Amino acid sequence: MQTHEIRKRFLDHFIKAGHVEVPSASLILDDPNLLFVNAGMVPFKPYFLGEQTPQYVRATSIQKCVRTLDIEEVGITTRHNTFFQMAGNFSFGDYFKREAIGFAWTLLTNPVDDGGFGIDPLRLWPTVYLDDDEAFAIWRDEIGVPAERIQRRGMKDNYWSMGVPGPCGPCSEIFYDRGPEYGIEGGPEADEDRYIEIWNLVFMQNERGPGGGKDGYEILGPLPKQNIDTGMGIERVACILQDVDNVYETDLLAPVIGVAERLTGRTYGADPADSVRFRVIADHARTAVMLIADGITPGNDGRGYVLRRLLRRIVRSVRLLGATGAAMKEFVEAVIDTMTASYPELADQRARIVSLSVGEEDAFLKTLTAGSRLFDDAAETTKASGATRISGKDAFALHDTYGFPIDLTLEMAAEAGLSVDEDGFKVLMTEQRQRAKADATARKSGHADLSVYREFLDRGPTVFTGFDELTSESKVLGLVADGQRVRSAVAGQEIEVILDRSPLYAEAGGQIADIGTITTSSGLRLTVKDVQKVGKSVWLHRAVIDEGEIAEGDVVLTQVDAAWRHGATQGHSGTHLVGAALRQVLGPTATQAGSLNRPGYLRFDFASQGALTEAQRTEIEEITNAAVEANYPVNTFETGIDDARAMGALALFGENYGDVVRVVEMGGPFSMELCGGTHVGSSAQVGPVTLLGESSVGSGVRRVEAYVGLDSYRYLAKERALLAGLATSLKVPSDQVPGRVESLVTKLKEAEKQIEKMRADAAKASVGSLIDEATRVGDVLVVAGKLDGMDAGDLRTLAADLRGRVGSDNAVVVLFSASGDKVPFAVATTAAARDAGIKAGDLVRDLAPLVSGRGGGKPDLAQGSGSDAKGIDSALVRLRELVGSAR
Repeated sequence: MQTHEIRKRFLDHFIKAGHVEVPSASLILDDPNLLFVNAGMVPFKPYFLGEQTPQYVRATSIQKCVRTLDIEEVGITTRHNTFFQMAGNFSFGDYFKREAIGFAWTLLTNPVDDGGFGIDPLRLWPTVYLDDDEAFAIWRDEIGVPAERIQRRGMKDNYWSMGVPGPCGPCSEIFYDRGPEYGIEGGPEADEDRYIEIWNLVFMQNERGPGGGKDGYEILGPLPKQNIDTGMGIERVACILQDVDNVYETDLLAPVIGVAERLTGRTYGADPADSVRFRVIADHARTAVMLIADGITPGNDGRGYVLRRLLRRIVRSVRLLGATGAAMKEFVEAVIDTMTASYPELADQRARIVSLSVGEEDAFLKTLTAGSRLFDDAAETTKASGATRISGKDAFALHDTYGFPIDLTLEMAAEAGLSVDEDGFKVLMTEQRQRAKADATARKSGHADLSVYREFLDRGPTVFTGFDELTSESKVLGLVADGQRVRSAVAGQEIEVILDRSPLYAEAGGQIADIGTITTSSGLRLTVKDVQKVGKSVWLHRAVIDEGEIAEGDVVLTQVDAAWRHGATQGHSGTHLVGAALRQVLGPTATQAGSLNRPGYLRFDFASQGALTEAQRTEIEEITNAAVEANYPVNTFETGIDDARAMGALALFGENYGDVVRVVEMGGPFSMELCGGTHVGSSAQVGPVTLLGESSVGSGVRRVEAYVGLDSYRYLAKERALLAGLATSLKVPSDQVPGRVESLVTKLKEAEKQIEKMRADAAKASVGSLIDEATRVGDVLVVAGKLDGMDAGDLRTLAADLRGRVGSDNAVVVLFSASGDKVPFAVATTAAARDAGIKAGDLVRDLAPLVSGRGGGKPDLAQGSGSDAKGIDSALVRLRELVGSAR
């Protein structure tokens, strides 16, 4: 049975049982505790906590999940995936243990012809929490599982939580017996390789507090209602129903391994180490595709860093399997082909996903090239010292600082006849992970306490009137001060005001919140500084009371600052126009990766592997302003999500949309996007748009910034005044300023070259005097001195030149310079000096601290840099001591 059929049967089973199908949420949700969605229940968390009232009492979903706690372990076992699909059914105070157990059992064991999975009931072993006699009795007496096949387990195994404060409860897991060829008898307690978990039924009834581990926390008390949260692993069930050994041999991952076999010429299963690498490629390629599809781009921190690690591990693994060229495109396309049946949106994003993945591969291949040179230095230093093992410190530096994988270091060391201090490397890696884990734990906090807002969340959303009016009559539903509910507040207090309706826009979708006022005819006046959403539905008006007193139940006049709103709509509509222009110039892969707009200003992040050329920037600006000049009408309307997509409306990657969406259309096909923000009435009202610049904000993501409206005019006026000032200073007409400046820059560069040549000539002229002034320490000729104004490259060249002049003599050349606040220095040794045990790299490392610096290099030539020129004389004295002790 194919995986997409398993998904369909699961959903059909629960829809028939009265559950509402809920589409998978994005892998990225606004939760302070989670980097990615890691369980099927995460999107329903506000319902379980009682923070929001669900629209249904029964739901079913197949949720995309990513867990990346132990990326390094992926592939070593055949059960673990970073990305997986969690099928679940949920009850919000409706049914509980009996029904949940019954639903799971019937789906698993009913015949295939009746819509079930047809699994032999004799191969299923349930487990229950230690003291959960109720669940034990249901399995034994109602389902008919013999008592000896029902096992009781402790808190670590059968008490579920997300690992952070939130919902929790005892659970009942269902295991499948794979047979004696996979291990010993005795159920899950005896062997979880033979007995694999396929479904977890969580009887969610409590809330847990902070604490570590699976059992190191306190149970705070019961949830408002008894709920059901279950999770069936789609990939594990696919193993059973496709009769394969592990998840990597199922229909979703096996094709990727097939591509890897073809590209590398090696066979999966032939060698244990190779098999791990094949599994890493298959797992990470799928996870990377799903993360990019939900809007993640490679970066140096957070989610972006996780994605970067995954992509780099693919490159590393395919290289270790013998492939030397680019391979990412074929892996990614294989994933898209296999996953599109379940996630059709992948086909639409194919070009973007491939572009980002291949770009990261190209960048890492360059890193590997640089890392190889660094490895060569480490290997040469190791051999020169007479050792046969590269230190754990060097291996860790290669891995941590330069991104060079340890297993590649091991392979290259073996080729060089060396080993690696793996124990030392592992100690440093463990220390790093412990630091990272401690930091992550410190940054984790409990789920935001929204209990003070629960009444308002249950009443329903704030009615936003700001699309049609800037002033609305509103009723004060509640007041919150310092996190506490209050009935009234007086002048001078800062307060959060919850209204039944409001014309002020709450920050969302890149548009910052409106500012405005709340007043009454009796003299009350509040200045609203910010508007935020709680539970994505209730507006919190954060305000200062200027005059009077406000109380729950008051009827007030809520008013938007009209000038602020006008500027905000200019910025937001300008963002749409710039985005449309970018896509015209760069193509459909220039998808939005974020935005911010405020009165008079916008910034737009987009997917791109390279910087914009000046010609492209000019074209984008011209297209945008042509759209302004065209005075396109801005139309907004609501429609179904499928209809909107059929029209070609663009959606933001990673954003979750409901069944009904708001479409903003500017100039027909010029720009059509799903958007909940406020906009101008026609494109001409945006005013002139001036691009300020373009920059990188991460791997594969660029950013343009622009002014609109009056801010654009003011910026251009300043630029005009600046140009006029330059024209006056240079005594040329304004249109000749660029040519005049270019001419001056050319002359300046020529002058700098002449000065540089004169300086170099002077330095070379002094070389002879350095040799004449050289002294001997024993039989070693020491050529040393200070040449002010030289940079590191000049010193290195001169040191090598001086070494050549002394010929075959036993000699050491050491040159220092004071160049600004830097103290570069270089050391060169002749072959005779090296035979006597004097090595340039060793000398540099010893001398560097005396000038508050560091450095290193090879035995024949090395260099360093410091910051304390006062230490040069001491370093020259120390040089002679070192040479003397080496004789």
